[in-house]
Amino acid sequence: MELIRGLHNLRPAHHGCVASIGNFDGVHLGHRAIVGRLREHAAACGLPARVVLFEPQPLEFFRPQAAEPRLMRLREKVAALAALGVDGVLCLHFDARLAGMPREAFVDRLLVQGLGVRQLVVGPDFRFGHRRQGDTDYLHAVGATAGFGVEVVPPLQLDGERVSSTAVRQHLVTGDLDGAARLLGRPYTLHGRVSHGDARGRTLGFPTLNLPLHRRAVSLRGVFAVRVTGLAATPLPAVANLGWRPTVDGRYPLLEVHVLDFSGEVYGRQVQVTFVQRLRDEQRFDSLDALRRQIDDDVRAARAVFAQS
Repeated sequence: MELIRGLHNLRPAHHGCVASIGNFDGVHLGHRAIVGRLREHAAACGLPARVVLFEPQPLEFFRPQAAEPRLMRLREKVAALAALGVDGVLCLHFDARLAGMPREAFVDRLLVQGLGVRQLVVGPDFRFGHRRQGDTDYLHAVGATAGFGVEVVPPLQLDGERVSSTAVRQHLVTGDLDGAARLLGRPYTLHGRVSHGDARGRTLGFPTLNLPLHRRAVSLRGVFAVRVTGLAATPLPAVANLGWRPTVDGRYPLLEVHVLDFSGEVYGRQVQVTFVQRLRDEQRFDSLDALRRQIDDDVRAARAVFAQS
């Protein structure tokens, strides 16, 4: 799959496609329904299927302190879309210039002149252009003149709940991994590159993989039984702490993973951490000895989880 960064990198070969536009945060079942229709239209037209994303996401630009925690970083999102059969992703830098672009210019520069869209597939809440003046009604009207069709995919309902990124986050905030997995269509996972830490886990007798999350906030916090992919031929059982590490005054969210019965060189490796079961809340301890005893209990609890699966 091809990743195109910015309108200025579009080439004549990119003209002519079926496209969808959105945040696609989490690539949940609702997003998969949109991608499914996108691929069907692409096959019918004999054209590539492309998705247009924004980086940062619009709310992160307009109200960074109020923006909800991401479910996925761009790298993870692109990989998930590629796995669904999307042929290309166009990533647009969302800044004041793009935010102020009139809806007419957005359609002409991006959809008509840039991508040569034959069919556009979007969700019902899609808005674009200066002050969000562009909507699906406008797209239907302008598409009839500009030569592209528009399909609005209705919201997906699952067991009476609307599938959305917000709903997934709400399940994660409460530690409901099963609820989040039901809407995602897969267990919740985080990806990252193992980096050097302060070696405190090794000092405590529980060496950890340190995965900086490169984000200001996370929806999920606590201690979990997890599986780690990327270190061996099969996923490895592990126990993980996700959060701010209050005992050692952590300054940013970090994922620390102790892989059970494993040793080996891991620094620089890209790994995927799949959350299996929540064990407890993250908490502050009065001493490192107290923390060590709790980690020992966490390891036993994680082993019990995997013994049952």
